[in-house]
This record gives sequence, structure tokens and C-alpha cells, in this order.
Amino acid sequence: MDERSGTGRLRRWYTLAWVLGGLWPPVIAVLDEPGPAKYWSLTLSAVLGLAYAAVGRLPRPLGPRAYLCVLVLGLGALSLMSGGAPLFVAAVPQFWFLARRPREALAASGAGAVAVVVGGLVGHGQVGAGAAVTVIAYVVSALLGLGVHRFLRDNEDRTRRLDAELVETRNQLAEAHRRQGATEERERLAREIHDTLAQGLASIVVLAEAARTNLDGDPARSARQLTSIENTARENLAEARALVGSAPQEGVASGSVARALRRTLDRFAEDTGITVTAELPDVECDRPTRIALLRCTQESLANVRKHADATTVGVVLERHPHGVELEITDDGKGFVVARARGFGLDGMRRRLAELGGELTVTSSLGDGTRVLAVLPLSDDPEVK
Repeated sequence: MDERSGTGRLRRWYTLAWVLGGLWPPVIAVLDEPGPAKYWSLTLSAVLGLAYAAVGRLPRPLGPRAYLCVLVLGLGALSLMSGGAPLFVAAVPQFWFLARRPREALAASGAGAVAVVVGGLVGHGQVGAGAAVTVIAYVVSALLGLGVHRFLRDNEDRTRRLDAELVETRNQLAEAHRRQGATEERERLAREIHDTLAQGLASIVVLAEAARTNLDGDPARSARQLTSIENTARENLAEARALVGSAPQEGVASGSVARALRRTLDRFAEDTGITVTAELPDVECDRPTRIALLRCTQESLANVRKHADATTVGVVLERHPHGVELEITDDGKGFVVARARGFGLDGMRRRLAELGGELTVTSSLGDGTRVLAVLPLSDDPEVK
């Protein structure tokens, strides 16, 4: 038992009350009496005290049931020589915290009460006030003991229900997290497929149509377009392998972000014939930032190809104290940003938001479009 706990302190206080209010009064009652009665009282009180101290403390302790039997016998024996009522009143709690079930506590305390009453009747030839005190103590202890037991039982049932509800809530929360993770993974895969495979396939379709058209009139141009189709297909194959995890992703946006953007812009200019101007300083940044900037550029160029009807595209990459900015402008027909609906712009916004950045799109009919991507630069020295 932890002596510093509340139970340990309560046990010490009860032991003091048991000695002073239970064992000591029978001893006092026979101190002035001559003959063996005094010695038997002293001996029985000492035996009860030692037996109580032995419960749960010796290497092979006196069992609670055996101790309660000894207690009942001791109550009867002391009642033969002196009043056993004070000892019974002090011993009542022992019947309840040592018995395993309320029925056993009622039976054992009832046996103790009977032993006190019968012992007094046999030893003194009459039923005195001690017997009345004993009966009252038994009835009150039975009512209190059953009430406390019911309270503890209800509390245990409530605790079990709360534990079961907590386990169920944890399981539901884990399932919700699993579903959320699956949803986020589907959204991520959908965004990656849209930004890589779908855009590449759309480019292949456009180039194939143009190559077929120029096949008779301009074979050299058709050959260049077929080469672009081959390169785009190879890149899409590499992206697909990286996407499904069958190939390392180090090749995606490897090297500096300026070189990755330059390759994309050169391919776009070659495939579309649109004039591209670019200011691409060598800005060092980590791989997630490089990929985000590359994907934003690819999506913006795909929108220019499909919707803008532009003749010129400008790309500016700048490093600032707060991070890196990528600006993509075109002189196309523009659009109303508030009415724009599509996976591309939303995907770019979510991609940048995951890295703590933001996307700003400015456009109006007839005035072209400006896309500004802003990303903070990580303090992590990993820039390769």
C-alpha cells in the first residue's frame, strides 16, 4: 500500500480508532478485576490486534475470511467477560472492506452482532444497553454499506460505459482520419495527374494534329512536331513512373528551378510558335518549391495554349527576402477571374497553400492575364 496515498492515510486513522475505540475499552473494563478474566481480555485484545495487523502484511498473510472468523469469535469471547459493543461498533467497517461481496459482509457483521449479544447474555445473564447499541450499529452499517456498495457499483458501470464510448470515439476518429487521408491522397493524385499526364497527353494530341496537317506541306515541321511528341511521351512516362512510386522522383524538377523552367518554356515556344521572354535567375530552393513552381508554370502555359490566343508570354522569377515569386503574363484575350471554374487554378492554389504560399490571378477581357505565385523559402539547407 502506498503510505502517501489517501487510502494509506485513511487506513492509519482507522487503525488508531480501532485500537482506541475498539480494543482499549474492553481492556480498561477488566483492569481492576481480579482473576483470570483480566488476563483473558488482555490476551484476546492482543490477538485481535495482531490478527488485524497481519491481514495483507505477512509473507503468508492471514486471509480476510479467516480474520473475520477470528474477529467474530473474539467479539463473542470478550462479550462474555466485558462489554463487546464498543469493539463491535469499531470493527463494523472491517466487515465491509474485507468481505468480497455485500452478502458476505452482511452475514459476517450479523454473526458478530449475534456473538456480542449472546456473549453478553451468557456472561452477564441479561440483555443490556450494549445489545441495543450492537443491533443499531448493525442496522446502520448494513444500510450505509449497501448504499456505498450500490454507489460504487453504479460508478463502475458508468466508468465502463464511458470507457466503451471513449474506445468507440477513438475508433470513429481513427476511421475519420483514415477516410480524410484517403480523400487527401485521391485529391493529390488527381492534381498530379492533371498537372503532368493530362497536360502531356493534351499536348501530344495538339502536336499530333498539327503534324498530320503539315505532313504534306511542311515535312520538316512535322518531323519537329513528332520529335516533340516523342519527348513529351518520354517525360510523361517518367512522370507516371514517379507518380506510382516505381521510379525515384529525384528526376522530377531536378537541378535548379531556372533550368527546369527554361526547358519547359523552350518546349512550349517550339510547340506553339508563341514568343516567350523570360528572366530566370538561378534561385536556390528545395525540391517541393521547385516542383510547385514548375507545375504552376506548366498549368499556366497549358491555359495559354488552350484559351488565351496569345502571341507573347513573359515569365519572371525573382528572389525576395520573404521568399520567391514567379510571374507569368500573356497578351491574350483574358477572362473574368470571378467566373473561372476549373481544376487547374484550384489545383495550383492548393499546391501553393500546402507550402505556405499563395496564388494571385489578375485578368480582364481583352487585357491578357497575369499569374503570380509566391512561395516562402525554407530555412532547411536542403536545396538539391
